Amino acid sequence: MTEVIGVRFKEVGKIYYFSPKGLKISAGEKVIVETARGVECGDVAIGNFMAEDEDVVQPLKEIIRIATKEDLEILKNNLARKEEIMKVFTEKIAEHKLNMKPIDVECTFDNGKIMFYFTSESRVDFRDLVKDLASIYRTRIELRQIGVRDEAKMLGGLGICGRKLCCSLFLGEFQPVSIKMAKEQSLSLNPTKISGTCGRLMCCLKYEQDSYEELLKITPKVGALVETAEGRGIVTDANLLTGVLKIQLDKNKEAAPVTFKRGDVKLLKDSKIRVNRDEIAALKELED
Repeated sequence: MTEVIGVRFKEVGKIYYFSPKGLKISAGEKVIVETARGVECGDVAIGNFMAEDEDVVQPLKEIIRIATKEDLEILKNNLARKEEIMKVFTEKIAEHKLNMKPIDVECTFDNGKIMFYFTSESRVDFRDLVKDLASIYRTRIELRQIGVRDEAKMLGGLGICGRKLCCSLFLGEFQPVSIKMAKEQSLSLNPTKISGTCGRLMCCLKYEQDSYEELLKITPKVGALVETAEGRGIVTDANLLTGVLKIQLDKNKEAAPVTFKRGDVKLLKDSKIRVNRDEIAALKELED
């Protein structure tokens, strides 16, 4: 076991472990640490605790210090510069006539590096832009092209549920989401119904997937052959949450399907949930 603290560098970002260097540090405090990007000021998301050795990436770095009043003043000044830097970034993109959309700017605590984030539909040759920005700010410049999911996380907004976007509110890392999940949850494969503000599959499809997978194990799927009190039949509709099945009985295929509860039928041969090639082709870009 190793004593660590968990530090975030963005309001909703990944938590990194650092050694507290023998100090007692509480969640909510700010600390100065050295990262791969340079010296940064981060927020302590998790106070001192003992982590399993396999969960700690070695070598574990120690914090430099708990942030002082002077450090907080530097941090405040850095944040105040962002608006001016962002304005220059936008102007320079237009000046170089580049097909880029500026998204955000970050300065390391020690001003040793400025990172510029942008989106673009294609690869961009921004070498001249980097030289231009470096001549203005006299520090290391890094331009990073991000995807639409990261753009939504940085800019924020409201989802179709009316709440703040999950990615900008509490999701530290994106979870993989697939068309198969939407299919297994019996959702309409209409892109406008299952995609978020970013234009990709909604992150919330992941939240209840484990529950749906458990229900799929005990619920006959559409197309399954089952035995009922009224004879054999084929499942034409299945509601995973209520357990209600509609079954077309073999003895009267012209009649309307009969409703049964899943506990009242015996599964003889199950079916599979498949996403056909046409659906995959039509919705592939939602998974990217």
